[in-house]
Amino acid sequence: MPEGDTLHRTAAGLRPYLVGRSVTAARAQVPGPQVDRVVGSTITEVEALGKNLLVRFDNGLEIRTHLRMTGSWHRYRPGERWRRSPARARLVLEVPGAVAVCFDAPVVELFEQRAEHLHRSLGRLGPDLLDPHFDEAEALRRLRAPQRATVPIGVALLDQQALAGIGNVYKSETLWIERVDPFAPVASLDDATLSRLIGTARRHLIANADRRRGAARVTTDGDPAAGGSPLWVYGRADRPCRRCGSRIRSIQQGADLPRTTYWCPTCQGLPA
Repeated sequence: MPEGDTLHRTAAGLRPYLVGRSVTAARAQVPGPQVDRVVGSTITEVEALGKNLLVRFDNGLEIRTHLRMTGSWHRYRPGERWRRSPARARLVLEVPGAVAVCFDAPVVELFEQRAEHLHRSLGRLGPDLLDPHFDEAEALRRLRAPQRATVPIGVALLDQQALAGIGNVYKSETLWIERVDPFAPVASLDDATLSRLIGTARRHLIANADRRRGAARVTTDGDPAAGGSPLWVYGRADRPCRRCGSRIRSIQQGADLPRTTYWCPTCQGLPA
């Protein structure tokens, strides 16, 4: 699933070609939203919010896409051949000089902007780590909510209602960098530890949101100990830890949507 940095790069790539331009054609895969309602309106914003990409129009409407594991946005010149089959296009927006196509996204919604705060997903999102005005105190408060007290921190960091933007890569990398046991209940960690996790995740998300298209995601920051690898622990099951040499482990974590956690049992501890 694309993480917050990927969505911010996607929004930044689309924005110069869409914002300020009038929609000349719009269509969605059937069944789907009646996106022809935006034809004739002008695109005012293209924004990433957590793992959502939002396109807003001057007629008060808004389109939300969530890419999950399969979706992606492409931009083409009018008449240019698409790199994927048109049958896979969930949403197409045409403006003068550009065609924006969202392929394979499981979620494409059209709704009124004034209802955004009531939206079942957007209205409950935690603070976005890539927001210039990110509210760390609110993110910490949400992590400390009673319903998350017994939740393992490796699961809580992926809870978009606590803080938005972290995905499986940054979860594993952040926990390893800060030497925190992924299986420790949130209530067992002090505020200083949670603040370090939030800060480290945010720092790497921001750094990678600005990387050039196609460049590898990096959390090692050029540290010689990484041996040129862009990541410390993610995807390295059964290979030696770059800090202590122990064997990296991996395990499915979480009940509703299990995700693979990579960690070092020596640097971070064994699960109970």
